[in-house]
Amino acid sequence: MSADTLPKLLLRNAETIGEQVALREKEFGIWQSLTWRQTSERVRNFCLGLIELGLGKDDKVAIIGDNRPEWLITELAAQAAGALSMGIYQDSAPEEVRYLVDFSDTTFVIAEDQEQVDKLLDVREQISAVNKIIYYDPRGLRNYDEPDLMAFEEVEELGRQTADPESRFRELVDATSAEDIAILSTTSGTTGTPKLAMLSHQNLILMAKHLTAIDRMEQSDEFVSFLPLAWIGEQMISVACGLYVGFTVNFPEEPETVQENIREIGPQMMFSPPRIWENMQSEVQVKIEDTTWLKRKIFDWAMGIGYQVADAKRDHVDLGTSLKIQAFLAEWCCFYWLRDKLGVRRIRRAYTGGAALGPDVFRFFHGIGVTLKQIYGQTEVSGVSVLHRDDDIKYQTVGKAVDETEVRIGEGGEILTKGPSVFLGYYKNPEATEETLKDGWMYSGDAGYFDDDGHLIVIDRAKDVMTLADGTQFSPQFIENKLKFSPYIRESVVFGGGDYPMVTCMITIDYANTGKWAERRQIPYTTFTDLSQKEDVYTLAREHVEATNSDLPEAARICKFVLLHKELDADDAELTRTRKVRRRFVAERYSEIIGGLYGEQDSLAIENEITYQDGRTATLMTNLRIESVKVDGD
Repeated sequence: MSADTLPKLLLRNAETIGEQVALREKEFGIWQSLTWRQTSERVRNFCLGLIELGLGKDDKVAIIGDNRPEWLITELAAQAAGALSMGIYQDSAPEEVRYLVDFSDTTFVIAEDQEQVDKLLDVREQISAVNKIIYYDPRGLRNYDEPDLMAFEEVEELGRQTADPESRFRELVDATSAEDIAILSTTSGTTGTPKLAMLSHQNLILMAKHLTAIDRMEQSDEFVSFLPLAWIGEQMISVACGLYVGFTVNFPEEPETVQENIREIGPQMMFSPPRIWENMQSEVQVKIEDTTWLKRKIFDWAMGIGYQVADAKRDHVDLGTSLKIQAFLAEWCCFYWLRDKLGVRRIRRAYTGGAALGPDVFRFFHGIGVTLKQIYGQTEVSGVSVLHRDDDIKYQTVGKAVDETEVRIGEGGEILTKGPSVFLGYYKNPEATEETLKDGWMYSGDAGYFDDDGHLIVIDRAKDVMTLADGTQFSPQFIENKLKFSPYIRESVVFGGGDYPMVTCMITIDYANTGKWAERRQIPYTTFTDLSQKEDVYTLAREHVEATNSDLPEAARICKFVLLHKELDADDAELTRTRKVRRRFVAERYSEIIGGLYGEQDSLAIENEITYQDGRTATLMTNLRIESVKVDGD
């Protein structure tokens, strides 16, 4: 049997490395393991149970919840039955869940727990095509008596009791084809409602083949799956590469224990979007500020050495004896222990993707000895089309195309991709498919160019590129990433170019880090809004804006900024579920503030709605300061 589908890879692993650990989950403080053989048996039972309940070929199975073994079991069970799986982000609001379940024609929904079940019951009348809602964490659901609610174990038992389950399951798996659609993967939705990209088994397996051809992965490797499995990036590593290679996928006990669980497992590889790496770097910066004078001095000295070593390796320059000795000392008095604290001590390679990571953060991790590499791709190319190679990493690029994949720059600087991992189209959206897929090329909507070494440099979304006052084009995302190098800035949204006479910025503070900073200085505050508008906090933000300006061409420097009175929130549609800013939506929602940035006033009164613990709401007037920044000269 050719292992050309994900369920076939599962059976191959069960037969060849059946006693090795496939999935591991921490539950009640103890790591519980499933071997490849046990995983295959659970997939078989759940698959046959779903079929007994009426699941047919090409039906849709939606999954919503945190990362757990049951998610992967469900996905593979649906695919083995000839159906399609669709992941929904666990923090999605009920209306988002309703839209995706209804639009995808889902017939079975597998929900993790009471929270997710309640979302589905809230919109039950609007998702009438759903036959069953199946949960795998029964806590809090004992007294629910809805007739279409069912426990995960009940479905498995139903499948276990079917006649000759092993041979029946093998027949089903044998009938799966590489060209079959494996998953419906939601796009990021930065420009509107998420679309559903149809990805085949062949798309995902060839992507895994090309990624592992560049960066070898071993069956003995450990990977911690903590990012939403609805995201293509997590599907890429946890599911496709995990099945293709046969390494162990670990699931944290709770989202809050991820860092601790990563330290326990000590994975050999890690893939996270920029926000995770930015948070880790901010955590280090804040803790260093809180430590003793001597430790700060040692860290500053070690970072100076680390940066020299990282830059020399990037430029392929010999380190020299003196720098090698200093690097050895910096490693053992600082970096080894720092990486251990962050849980990345055993990592051979670390990846970032899903959005651009600022070069300052990139350089920081290389400075402490983490081989961080950029992955560029989209949901529509199964996650990756361009990747850094170990000996060819440049902080401001995303690397070169993977095998069997062509990347070129089209009209207007748009990045186009062609290859075997390009998706089949958007589900029930032929207009969008026609716009994105032309003659086999996938039109990304991103603007970029190739440097002299053939590395791809991604500027920004083509629609977001700014034309500055001097006529040059510039990326607002580049400025935003430089601002977010500060541990006290969580999000920033830059405006400029076109109808705007200058570059301005809206900033949201990092509440936790800025709060600690304020407490150390005995600055009293009550709420996020109160803290964000403190004069001392504006002074702090101004220092970081001026530091960012010093590295920018004069036409791209921030002239004015405002500290937003609230955090940007995915529930308010200001961010996507993958934490990308929905720039156009933010521009519309905060048009009054943006108008103030381009006006003559130095403050702006806006309405701010707050919610009390007892559920009551109130509308308050908040005065936002408009801060001007001198930009002529460094």
